[in-house]
Amino acid sequence: MNKAELVDAIASNAKISKADAKKALDAFVDSTTAALKKGGRVALVGFGSFSVSKRAARTGRNPQTGKAIKIAAKKVVKFKAGAELAGKVNK
Repeated sequence: MNKAELVDAIASNAKISKADAKKALDAFVDSTTAALKKGGRVALVGFGSFSVSKRAARTGRNPQTGKAIKIAAKKVVKFKAGAELAGKVNK
């Protein structure tokens, strides 16, 4: 499902216009991004939680040449599904 399909689904399920659904989705993404940028965590009970984790610098290999390369440290976003979501997916 892409963003346009998600907006359509939100609009039909909530019985609101597509424009309002797009605004709501954009607001959710912006708010979640801002919270994660500050190092926070976003938890949606029954759905799951988003968090930021630090990945250490490491040495990797160029697959074409086999030469060792340095991979810089960075922050990555993680999502852990909640029990309710996991249960519905596995039915």
